[in-house]
Amino acid sequence: MLLVEEMVRQVKAVGLETCMTLGMVDGEQASRLATAGLDYYNHNLDTSPEFYGEIITTRTYSDRLETLSNVRDAGMKVCSGGILGMGEDAQDRSALLQQLAKLSPHPESVPINMLVKVPGTPLENVEDLDPIEFIRAIAVARIMMPQSHVRLSAGREQMNESTQALAFLAGANSIFYGDKLLTTGNPQADRDRALFAKLGLHPEKIETCESEDTQAARLAQQAQQKVHAERVAELAVDASV
Repeated sequence: MLLVEEMVRQVKAVGLETCMTLGMVDGEQASRLATAGLDYYNHNLDTSPEFYGEIITTRTYSDRLETLSNVRDAGMKVCSGGILGMGEDAQDRSALLQQLAKLSPHPESVPINMLVKVPGTPLENVEDLDPIEFIRAIAVARIMMPQSHVRLSAGREQMNESTQALAFLAGANSIFYGDKLLTTGNPQADRDRALFAKLGLHPEKIETCESEDTQAARLAQQAQQKVHAERVAELAVDASV
């Protein structure tokens, strides 16, 4: 836990937002993460309460809801969504979105994932979800949680441009950017930039508490302090020899 907290502090020190997914956390752990500066905590509900037991047996649905409550009580922002295409039906997808919308306040981030079938896993041969059903879930999430960032998440590498475009039109207003997710691939960054240019989409501008010049000066000062500390350590070693 100490190493995790230090990771958060170091990332925050360079002016970046922080988000972690570490499984279940109790109240004390959540408080420590918040004190370290963690902005977002990701813990997905994955599916409906009714279908959950068909997918996950290591923890209960109540365990997941309790973790989300601990995260919120500690003052962090909540990132929670689900995975579609695991063999659930439309009622399950509806129930998942209802569970997310019942959280008060709504999660700041709602990742909607399409199952990525991995060979050798129990769901490798599950029937593909109709892309229109996936788009419908995006649209309903946007209606039910109007202030949340609905994130088009895992599975984009298997989606064509038309499906992704429909997802954005339906209400998705965020993606996970970069070539790799936790365990699966993600579209190349240049492909995303080309798609955004084609669709006329632009990155959201985030206001920070400091200007770019101020941030650059702060980072330069931190770099100088690091060099100075390393030099002092070298001199201390020389003096002891």
